[in-house]
Amino acid sequence: MSEPLLRAIGVRKSYGHNEVLKGIDLDVRRGQVVCLLGPSGAGKSTFLRCLNHLETIDDGQVWVDGKPIGFELRNGKLYELRERDVAKQRRDIGMVFQRFNLFGHRTALENVIEGPIRVLGVAPDVARREGRELLDRVGLGERGDAYPAQLSGGQQQRVAIARSLAMKPKLMLFDEPTSALDPELVGEVLAVMNTLAADGMTMVVVTHEIAFASEAADEVVFMADGAVVETGPPERILKTPEHERTRQFLARVLA
Repeated sequence: MSEPLLRAIGVRKSYGHNEVLKGIDLDVRRGQVVCLLGPSGAGKSTFLRCLNHLETIDDGQVWVDGKPIGFELRNGKLYELRERDVAKQRRDIGMVFQRFNLFGHRTALENVIEGPIRVLGVAPDVARREGRELLDRVGLGERGDAYPAQLSGGQQQRVAIARSLAMKPKLMLFDEPTSALDPELVGEVLAVMNTLAADGMTMVVVTHEIAFASEAADEVVFMADGAVVETGPPERILKTPEHERTRQFLARVLA
């Protein structure tokens, strides 16, 4: 089998005396969707932020497409990169947060094309054409001229997804993308994510949406107390988990 697109090896992270991540390993193949489940405080979001070096890890390694993230390999040793060089690496890693983080003074289309024009050097007319195509892809083809305040939370999150896709990432990270939404708006965002999964986008998703994990995930990872408790296909982890900690969590969530 080919090398995984994403490989995390022994990732550790502490804040003071609080060890949040206790040596996390994860491989994600190209086109695979991996959902991270677990209770609040399990370290899921921290781990996700370590994958693109928004959080500096204390030990371990993260590799994306054969390159160490946040570091440069020289003479067999890893040296931490400057922030501007890390920013270049993040071009290949899209991230969608709980909050939408859109520019309020820019339209939906302007939010989407900002990165391609300023970071990738895409010609404005090309960026606008591709931006409209992306908005159409997330079901907002007619709302390109709307400002964030004129959009629902679900629509804003879909703009945020289009904005990440505009950078043509190899990997997409989602940090509980529906947690800030009203319940009736969750479905429209999950529908877009399901489409991305079906199209072969490599995704790591922190979520409490069990139905999405069951439908879209190739692998489910259950975390608790900064460690991976168990991992496997969704039909096993969600229906017949091996560990009592997983069973307790699912019983609470599904209730």
